[in-house]
Amino acid sequence: MQFAICITSKGYDDLENRKIYRIVPDETALHAGCLRVIDESGEDYIYPSDKFLIVEFSEEIQEKLLKSITAEAA
Repeated sequence: MQFAICITSKGYDDLENRKIYRIVPDETALHAGCLRVIDESGEDYIYPSDKFLIVEFSEEIQEKLLKSITAEAA
């Protein structure tokens, strides 16, 4: 599981600066210089990768983040 922090949301209403987003694997998007993330709408969309900083978290933190995201969506 991968996560990214939005470093600039300029031009995109469904992103928030400094928020952590879950990355959805998408090789086609990567080759186009983009990331597929689950945005504020709760759906996954493709955004330019320069809007994000990919971060690595320990498995424990990943599980806590996923629980937090799941709880928010409920």
